[in-house]
Amino acid sequence: MRRLLVRRVLPDFDPGRPYRRSASVALRPESFGALVYHFGTRKLSFLKTPELVEVVTGLEGQPDVHAAIAAAGVSQELRPSYLRALAGLAANGTIEERA
Repeated sequence: MRRLLVRRVLPDFDPGRPYRRSASVALRPESFGALVYHFGTRKLSFLKTPELVEVVTGLEGQPDVHAAIAAAGVSQELRPSYLRALAGLAANGTIEERA
C-alpha cells in the first residue's frame, strides 16, 4: 500500500523543478535531523537525517531538487529514497514548488 501512495504522489512532485521549504513550516535542528512544525496544519513531523535537513534547507539555493540532493552530498544509491521522502514532504506541504 505504501508503494501505491508513493506512486500517486510522485507525478505531482517533479524533482526537475525548483522547490523551497514552505513559509508555513519551522525547523528545529536536533541530533537526529530536525523537528518540523507546520503552522497551517499544526502537525509535527521529523526529518530523520541531518542530510535530509541539509537538502530541505538547501532547496532555495539550488535550481532543482536533484541539485539540492547533490549539493548535500547524498550518495547515488540513496538518492531514490531521498526523492521519495521529498515527494512525501511536498505532499504534506513541508516543501513547495517555487516560481
